[in-house]
Amino acid sequence: SGLIGRSWAMVFAAGGFKVKLYDIAQQQLTSALENIRKQMKEMEKAGVLKGALSADQQLALISVCTDLKAAVEGATFIQECTPENLELKKKIFGQLDLIVGDNVILSSSTSCLLPSKLFTGLKHVKQCIVSHPVNPPYFVPLVEIVPHAETDPSTTERTYALMKKIGQSPVKLNREIEGFVLNRLQYAVISEAWRLVDEGVMSPTDLDLVMSDGLGMRYAFIGPLETMHLNAEGVSNYCERYAEGMRLVLNTFGPVPEFSGETVQKVNQALSEKIPVVPKALDARRKWRDECLIGLAKLKTQMKSD
Repeated sequence: SGLIGRSWAMVFAAGGFKVKLYDIAQQQLTSALENIRKQMKEMEKAGVLKGALSADQQLALISVCTDLKAAVEGATFIQECTPENLELKKKIFGQLDLIVGDNVILSSSTSCLLPSKLFTGLKHVKQCIVSHPVNPPYFVPLVEIVPHAETDPSTTERTYALMKKIGQSPVKLNREIEGFVLNRLQYAVISEAWRLVDEGVMSPTDLDLVMSDGLGMRYAFIGPLETMHLNAEGVSNYCERYAEGMRLVLNTFGPVPEFSGETVQKVNQALSEKIPVVPKALDARRKWRDECLIGLAKLKTQMKSD
């Protein structure tokens, strides 16, 4: 019932599904429900609540439980949201494996643990899958669906269909790979950004501006491959024109950074001047970020309907 669990509960309830939120401590659940209620009411007031149901109708779909067996009874889909700890997640899936039937889907929110490490050896491995959301899941719709080698294709298809039904944007990986896809792309950007700051090419503040007021504006609507397609007369023409130049630049990229030493101090200082590392300032900036994401999501929906 942490941040990710609460977000998933809200997303599923927005889709009209009954949700049981499980945790080992009643106080955690009480706090989670209060937080969900507050968020839903605020979003309803601002006109950005997801789904066709009112906040009260959605809240009525969410109940809480401290008993795992009772929590999953009658469930068709179980979304695990424990901390990013392999042993803890394996323990939870081991417990679930003993109590679920043959039709429920066992899904993990993990952002980097491979399905082969999570699910291998489970009796219900065919029903296991990773559904990796993007933080915060309520405002960013992408979900990476990553199967285990033994996952039944119907598990993947049912998960994909469910995510579409609740308004998310699922993508399927054909096989597992370290970091999945979103983090591989994210780490590639972070890596080159870090090298450019480390080599003194640009300040951390200007570097972030290159993304937020440059590439990011484009990527909010189209991906890198469509960008290639539109920046020339199709992808084939783009490769004819720019392949040599791209290879020239890419061959100058340095090794994977250590993310330590002076550059950490330099980047931290620049970001701390903008957003002090205190809870009040960080929370305010996160709230601002979420409001921006809500606005962007509304705009994208509007543009698609137009």
